Amino acid sequence: MSAVADNLDWQILVDADAIATQATALILQAAASAIQERGVFRLVLAGGRTPEQVYRHLAGARADWNHWQLYFGDERCLPAGHSDRNSQMAERAWLATAKIPADHIHPIPAELGAVTAAQHYAEEIAQARPFDMVLLGMGEDGHTASLFPGHAHPPGELVHAVQHAPKPPPERVSLSTASLSDSLEVLVLVTGRGKRWAIRQWQQGADLPITRISARRRMTVLLDVEAADQALAR
Repeated sequence: MSAVADNLDWQILVDADAIATQATALILQAAASAIQERGVFRLVLAGGRTPEQVYRHLAGARADWNHWQLYFGDERCLPAGHSDRNSQMAERAWLATAKIPADHIHPIPAELGAVTAAQHYAEEIAQARPFDMVLLGMGEDGHTASLFPGHAHPPGELVHAVQHAPKPPPERVSLSTASLSDSLEVLVLVTGRGKRWAIRQWQQGADLPITRISARRRMTVLLDVEAADQALAR
């Protein structure tokens, strides 16, 4: 699938701090617009170091938190409360001090195992779409959420039960390509020199998990100068 879509916006920023600042501004802007138009802002959260910086920025921001609904793009199948879960990272960085109502936060019940958790979360996701914004990262191999190169998933699924992931733990739960793409906006955060190969592949239209994601209105990719391919930097 070609990565060069009409609604794909590449933005190169100086470093991860600048990306976190810009991402925070875009999220808050999208939230204000969604709440004004529809009375709710549905955001899908990502794991990773750069999203964590974004969450720390959000912890100090002012917003109409009562109208936010939060979901997760993927989760590791670990016990509830495990420090390596994406939901726990978001809790530490932001949600523990946020004024978002507890029943507006929708973690993936990954402690139930990949298959059962995916079935449960699909029921929630079916009621939540379309999202207003999906936040994603990207790995050096072009994976996003817990969708990995070379892994096939039934196209009709809303949520995938991931088995044999190349990164530990092997069992994970991930929103599908279709679910991640069913959003008005998608915001991808990419940092580090190690991501250059995947960015180049994306630009060339290679079939990677990240290149299969789209958005209804706009997909924005925020890169630091270390991650940006030379072709993008011109």
